[in-house]
Amino acid sequence: MADPLGLGGFGTTLRTMFSKPVTESYPEQKEPTAARYHGRHQLNRYADGLEKCIGCELCAWSCPADAIYVEGADNTDEERFSPGERYGRVYQINYLRCIGCGLCVKACPTRALTMTNDYEMADGERAELIYDKDHLLAPLQPGEEPPPHAMRPGTTAADYYRGEVDQ
Repeated sequence: MADPLGLGGFGTTLRTMFSKPVTESYPEQKEPTAARYHGRHQLNRYADGLEKCIGCELCAWSCPADAIYVEGADNTDEERFSPGERYGRVYQINYLRCIGCGLCVKACPTRALTMTNDYEMADGERAELIYDKDHLLAPLQPGEEPPPHAMRPGTTAADYYRGEVDQ
């Protein structure tokens, strides 16, 4: 039976009018995100500090929003940034375009790119939301040396890719 006078909606209004509002005090109290939340991207490193990114550009090709720009370059014996032949010389993610789908993470063959739980990326300037390699690289841990440097003595690039390089 239909409510000809519309009193059903008015009853809902009366019930909620006197209930306590549900409010989050966001800047003061930050709630933890879900464990699998897709937030800001991070470029990871190996245990000795070399970068995992090999500049293959698969992440950029897989991005449906065209938010990633990668420019690869060759490693040399004097300047080695990653264990393989190449590294990502330029790496940018435009968070004005990124839709947080995670396809770039799935496309990465070396697990160089992952997504963190960091969601605070607002800024007043549009240019500040284009993160470059300096913003995306994981911080150096104790015992890690900043690249460029040689691979560990007695190791090959395959040892790095198999995860056989420890601290």
